[in-house]
Amino acid sequence: MKELIDFDGLFEEKLAEYIRMNAGKYTEKQWENVIPKLYRQFGDTYIPRAGATPKQYYAAMSDEELAGTLARHVREGVPVPDFLCRELETRGCPAALVALLSEREEEILTLAVNLAGSHERAFPAYFDLLVADDVSPDVKEAVCEQLKNNADAARERALTCYQAGVEKELMLEILSRCKERDDRIYDILLTEFRTGDDIPMHASYLAAYGDERALPVLLAYIDRDDINYLEYQELKYAIEALGGEYTTPRDFTDDKYYQEIAAQSALPAEEKKTDA
Repeated sequence: MKELIDFDGLFEEKLAEYIRMNAGKYTEKQWENVIPKLYRQFGDTYIPRAGATPKQYYAAMSDEELAGTLARHVREGVPVPDFLCRELETRGCPAALVALLSEREEEILTLAVNLAGSHERAFPAYFDLLVADDVSPDVKEAVCEQLKNNADAARERALTCYQAGVEKELMLEILSRCKERDDRIYDILLTEFRTGDDIPMHASYLAAYGDERALPVLLAYIDRDDINYLEYQELKYAIEALGGEYTTPRDFTDDKYYQEIAAQSALPAEEKKTDA
């Protein structure tokens, strides 16, 4: 396996020299645009230690070498160069990258999920992560985001998991992003809205799914006297997202959520910033 090279460290050395030689030439805002350009140029700069440019160094690796190098960077505490990540992305989610999804080191998993993206080849491993007990909520959320971006391809697996009672909320989130109409999904989202505890969240799933058949149910619910201000806001958004409208005046001045939001809105700008 090739040497593990800290290309980002080498770039930082060159950047420090460049900044020293161009002191006062750019404003702080201009440097924010200059530095990324310099980094891209560095990718095509010959590095004697590597015997190639950073881009060439990784392009010459096999899929297995790239994935192994990515893992080594993490385990040995060497910054992962963007050139390595971009090369892996261009390979179209190779099997070696999918294999990293069986790791249980969070940083490796997070990188692998981001690089595999919404490619269907990664989906079996993604669902294994979602149902695993030893995977962090952050990683599961990252996986869910990728599945949502290609939800129609994930539909059948998500339905199976939902029906088995596995990570139901995550499965609802994925299913709500499906673009192809499917009565199974509509019925599930509507049932969860009617019977679930989290009204705002389940209303948002109906809004995301976009089936206007849910409008009468949402309109009937928003008219209830026992909903709170947060529920009202999400229900109103869902109704409008589905092409409907709710114009009945409501008074939430005694609602604790309304009072909290009103109090926050009344804070001076600096105090808001401090609380945030």
